[in-house]
Amino acid sequence: MSKKITSLEKCIQELSHKYPIVSYDLYEGIKLAFMSLTGNKHTDTHEPLRNILEINYCHKGRIGWKMSNGNSVYLGEHDFSLHTMEYCSNSTMTLPNEYYEGISIYIDLNTLSEEPPELLKNTGITGNSILDKFCKDGNFSAFIGNEETDAIFTSFYHQPKEFQLAYWQIKVIELLLYLSKLSFDTEKRLSEYQSEQIEIVRNIHKYLLDNINQRITIDETARKFLINPTTLKSVFKAVYGTSIASHIKEHRMKMATHLLMNTSKSIKEIAKEVGYESQSKFSKAFKEYYDVLPTEYRIFHSNKLK
Repeated sequence: MSKKITSLEKCIQELSHKYPIVSYDLYEGIKLAFMSLTGNKHTDTHEPLRNILEINYCHKGRIGWKMSNGNSVYLGEHDFSLHTMEYCSNSTMTLPNEYYEGISIYIDLNTLSEEPPELLKNTGITGNSILDKFCKDGNFSAFIGNEETDAIFTSFYHQPKEFQLAYWQIKVIELLLYLSKLSFDTEKRLSEYQSEQIEIVRNIHKYLLDNINQRITIDETARKFLINPTTLKSVFKAVYGTSIASHIKEHRMKMATHLLMNTSKSIKEIAKEVGYESQSKFSKAFKEYYDVLPTEYRIFHSNKLK
């Protein structure tokens, strides 16, 4: 085995020692890995490999990287990114919602140029063409998913075992063809946010959850944390994937279900504890979210436990 391939093998071995990944060989110098992560933060330290390209696709959850320029980019479900393994050699990955499931495709760019898969010969697709287009000067490229990319990436999942490898080989070729014809439309790219803004928004997130029994407006929060309200809303959605109101409502509802199932508190008490000024408003919101009233939810789950 050549030295170039060994660098890719070594890279995958290092990653597999740190993270729960399952990897597969697709072509010479091209590997596919499925990854699932939980928690809040993971430090990624490995040899900086400029010749290894990493393509990430977020299938479920959210994942973010703090970049060398101090900015951060987050992938939500169906989004994808490209960078070299030099770029992420000493990076910090964060999971805003505490879980992530996705795929990573690792490509030895030298091998792609010298020994491309048969279907890519004479297409002009080389390691250098991919590197120059997406990762020039150490850039990190991240894109919002669309119907075409969804069709490619989701096909890596849920294939009959006997057909998996054939599907994966076809889809990685289709992905490289798609990337080669992709034009850099700014509307399709994901925005970068300054690390200071990210840190403020994380502190705001903790503050809102710690005071979930209170109704705190965006303007009040922005004044308290010295951040522009528009910037707050934009960065919060980038990090957590939803608006502030939707995100906090989700936490309120989850807390309410926990209290309904695990305490004998009245509906009125629970309503107040999760930030509703009246039982009726809480019951209406709960019904809209779960399609049952709080009383019905408690009775149903009480019966299940008997």
